[in-house]
Amino acid sequence: MTTDSTTPPDDFPHGIGNPARRALHAAGYTALDQLPAVSEAELLRLHGVGPKAVRVLRAALEAKGLSFAGE
Repeated sequence: MTTDSTTPPDDFPHGIGNPARRALHAAGYTALDQLPAVSEAELLRLHGVGPKAVRVLRAALEAKGLSFAGE
């Protein structure tokens, strides 16, 4: 999903918001399938990723039978 002309495509859910999307991209994450290698705490340390984004990402991962590292 492309959010604007400056954000590369990804498959993150729409509800995470643009600041979280940009933070994930800056950290090198461009696909939901990459996130099971990352803990919730690591994501929350990214500037722009907050509890709401983590909840939305967790739900998207769970829908695919996946979870964050350590869960």
